[in-house]
Amino acid sequence: MTLGIKKILGAGAVLVLLAGVLYALRPPVGYNEGYQPDQPIPYDHAVHAGKLQIPCMYCHANADKSKQASVPSLNICMNCHSVVATDRPAVQKLREHYEKGVSVPWVKVHMLPDHAHFNHERHVRKGVACQECHGAIQEMSTVYQKSDMSMGWCIECHRKPENNAPINCSTCHY
Repeated sequence: MTLGIKKILGAGAVLVLLAGVLYALRPPVGYNEGYQPDQPIPYDHAVHAGKLQIPCMYCHANADKSKQASVPSLNICMNCHSVVATDRPAVQKLREHYEKGVSVPWVKVHMLPDHAHFNHERHVRKGVACQECHGAIQEMSTVYQKSDMSMGWCIECHRKPENNAPINCSTCHY
């Protein structure tokens, strides 16, 4: 093997190792832009929030009253699906969970680190549209994390003069 080929292979190995280290050091939560997990039951926001124009607050009823927006209870789903689209497999699976009294194990899409908190109530009451953080949710057949939701991303929004939002550390950190 010639010296030139050894140098190229050595440099390539160093680059692969460096890329692996950088990937391993990547924060696991809160930087998941594009994260789109499979859900146990498909739910199409493009149909519900888009085509049917069901307001976010109908399903996420606690978003204006608590820190979490909360996953809708099966009771909310069954308000419509006890009579609508009852022949569809996804709705039948939903009904099975409802009748057994077993929650659907939805996979969380938007995650923040444990040392940070986000208060939905404050944002909803200030008139921040869900789409500001979650993207065009009414166009998503499968929900994905639109923004990286990093600290810098949040602060950029808080610093906009029209938002008049606090930027002190204790606003978001425990």
